Amino acid sequence: MESIAQKWRALSGDENWEGLLDPLDSHLRHYLIHYGSMIGAVYDSFISEPTSKYAGLSRYASKNLLEATGLEKANPFKYDITKYFYTPSSMIGGGQGGYLVQSVREDAVMKGSNWGGYVAVATDKGKEVLGRRDILVVWRGTETTAEWIEDFRIHMVKPQIIFPQDNGSLVHRGWYKMYTSTNKDSELNSKSARDQVREEVFRLLDLYKNEEVSITVTGHSLGASLATLNAVDLAANPLNNTNTDVLVTAFLFASPKVGNESFKKAFSQLKNLRALRVVNYGDLVPNVPYLAVEAGTVFPLIRYHDVGVKFDINASKSDYLQPPKMKKILTWHGLMIYLHGIDGFQGPNGGFEPQGFFDIALVNKYGNMLKVEKCQVPTKWWAEKNKGMVQKDDGKWILDDHDDAEDVVCA
Repeated sequence: MESIAQKWRALSGDENWEGLLDPLDSHLRHYLIHYGSMIGAVYDSFISEPTSKYAGLSRYASKNLLEATGLEKANPFKYDITKYFYTPSSMIGGGQGGYLVQSVREDAVMKGSNWGGYVAVATDKGKEVLGRRDILVVWRGTETTAEWIEDFRIHMVKPQIIFPQDNGSLVHRGWYKMYTSTNKDSELNSKSARDQVREEVFRLLDLYKNEEVSITVTGHSLGASLATLNAVDLAANPLNNTNTDVLVTAFLFASPKVGNESFKKAFSQLKNLRALRVVNYGDLVPNVPYLAVEAGTVFPLIRYHDVGVKFDINASKSDYLQPPKMKKILTWHGLMIYLHGIDGFQGPNGGFEPQGFFDIALVNKYGNMLKVEKCQVPTKWWAEKNKGMVQKDDGKWILDDHDDAEDVVCA
């Protein structure tokens, strides 16, 4: 832990992770699993049940989220969540079974918005381990490729809010709209997710202006795309020039491509911005989208480009996973498989040896991937007790699947 505090700038990409990826530095391995696990807290607590009054919300209040999702015990990386943020629930796809969720109930709390993630800040104890006061933005993503494809809209638009002066950048229309759109019918989206996040980040920057501070943005799958836009935005548009020297780092897991070649160039010209894209062998999502046109046109075809530094892993080398029948797209795209892969990957020419930074039991958290003979772990074991149904004193059962708290308001 002392070494992480001493070398945090290198671990956050100040030198573009030179010399840290092959072989994978032990502290960077721990670091990546930490940030990926913080995304897992959102998957664990998002209410996707359409018959719930609270569909689209977090199951837990912000003050309870990390403890309720297993990120407090024996975890040296301590944070306080300071804000939940929300995206409009009708921007992309929508309906049941996709990235966006809407309740079927008339008394639903969240008809116009979905929980999009959270902003957190390292506590005093967390600062000791991390070496600085880390401001963390976590974007909710999609757990399955099927959901991600359902939400997929590949036309490109100019990101005028991020780059007011036209520099040739074009980005994915759907993700840009999700990041920047408001919903006048939703109290939670009277401001865009962009503005919600930026206001909280800049509030924290001001609060800790006399300390050494970093900004870390992370997400998985579609959430990694939103994290990319957010990281670029925070670096390109500082508030009153207060964070021009603050290192902004994006840790992106299973990220699809976000923009064109000019967007990649603009990204590389932001001196305080870094991104590490973790890509698992066999996962097709990071390879797409490939070609698109600018919205409102029919030609020319424009190629999507990656940003940042790519870090390839190969979880399929793991002897803990089931044999070839499990080699499917969905298997290699899941966040838990990514974190297992990071924990055990020993380089492109090496084998697979878990280092103990990621609990192997978590691999079966949402699926059926572990060999029974090696790991006696139930399949899909992360589940809300009785799907949130609670028996009242009169013996009747009702759906009561949400933490009542001050940071959730009706929308």
